[in-house]
Amino acid sequence: MKKFLSHLRREPVVSRPLVMHQPDEQASEWPSFGEEEGQLSVDIYQTEDAVVVKSTIAGASATDIEISLVEDILTIKGRRESEEHIAADAYLYRECYWGRFSRSIVLPIEVKGDKVAASLHNGVLTITLPKARRSKTTTIKVKERDI
Repeated sequence: MKKFLSHLRREPVVSRPLVMHQPDEQASEWPSFGEEEGQLSVDIYQTEDAVVVKSTIAGASATDIEISLVEDILTIKGRRESEEHIAADAYLYRECYWGRFSRSIVLPIEVKGDKVAASLHNGVLTITLPKARRSKTTTIKVKERDI
């Protein structure tokens, strides 16, 4: 049995988040610290009156999160820190991401930017974006013109 198990790794297994990206170092709004950045997972749904974006952001406080809306692009940026400092070789498995994160979402519906609300409760960020009401559709009749 020992001979059979001898080929197994005994090193800690470290798993990195599957969706990672490095911010564009040319972009002036993204200072480069040589640090990877995690991308948030989100749920997006709509009600009759709003688009709602939800994301779990454990380990971050409201002051750690920055949300911006530029035209139809919603961007969530921030940082979350682990309160414990554990040596890398002590991990048996590691999936949680700590550090900087961001996510940009192209909204499929026009929203009222000045009415957007965001809250953080029990590690869940909820952003409510009220839909912009468009004017009713008007049908225009085309007339024949005599020359």
